[in-house]
Amino acid sequence: MILNELAQGLKSVDEGVEWFKGLSEGEQRRALHALVLFCGQARAREEDAPESIARSGIRPTHTPAVMLTKWRFGMEALPVHELTKSFRLLVALFSITDTRRRALHCAGGCGHAWHNLPDPPRDAS
Repeated sequence: MILNELAQGLKSVDEGVEWFKGLSEGEQRRALHALVLFCGQARAREEDAPESIARSGIRPTHTPAVMLTKWRFGMEALPVHELTKSFRLLVALFSITDTRRRALHCAGGCGHAWHNLPDPPRDAS
């Protein structure tokens, strides 16, 4: 659910990174694998790579960004110090592709539970 909230801007990337860093290494790798699958389901395109890199805030020379420009996934297999960068990058890619999919294929409404998430609660202050 949090991955969809991040893609739809219902949670900030910083909130997502904090959540991701709180996971065990194995859970982080599973979350990255899920993101790769979600990007595929949302019909990610190779031409989405440059915008994803720009949005992610990681440098184009970082390993996950280089992998994405070559349209190679498997970032969950990278060394542990690359996992958070991979997470930022894949969240950006998922956000781009999911936004496009919702605009093109779900514009009139859809039955996808992940496209019909409730708005986050607002502070009572």
